[in-house]
Amino acid sequence: MRLLLDENVPRPLHQVLTSFVLNHDIVHLLDLSGWSGTRDETLYPRAAAEGFHVVLTNDGRQMQRPREVAAIAASGLHRIEHPHKHPGLVGMGAAIATVAAGLPSALALLEESSGSRLITLRGVDPTLASRLRVTDPALNSPKFWPKSP
Repeated sequence: MRLLLDENVPRPLHQVLTSFVLNHDIVHLLDLSGWSGTRDETLYPRAAAEGFHVVLTNDGRQMQRPREVAAIAASGLHRIEHPHKHPGLVGMGAAIATVAAGLPSALALLEESSGSRLITLRGVDPTLASRLRVTDPALNSPKFWPKSP
């Protein structure tokens, strides 16, 4: 399959994906001459005409805009969304984790589909409470933890 990463997809994510998603052609929109700034109503038919099968985007509101939805439907392309709104390094980590965890399964599903599919990858929650478990052994000793003198 040929995947187009929308310009709202972080460029480092492209580097990560090309290192482990080996049987697919993954292209970032910003690497295509003259594509930057292409409106979504034009992007989807253009991507279909250029032989892409999937557009990966971070635009969570796209499916709420009637002209964009019509363009996606008319293009026949698959659309994969990886919504996240976290800034900086935390946001980059959440994007990489979400896409790395979900994209291989999504692509396998798309290879067997007989028509367009719309997929939303479920986000990895980067908040401390969901990502870390911190234990203070002085307050809650793990089994076999040595006793303090």
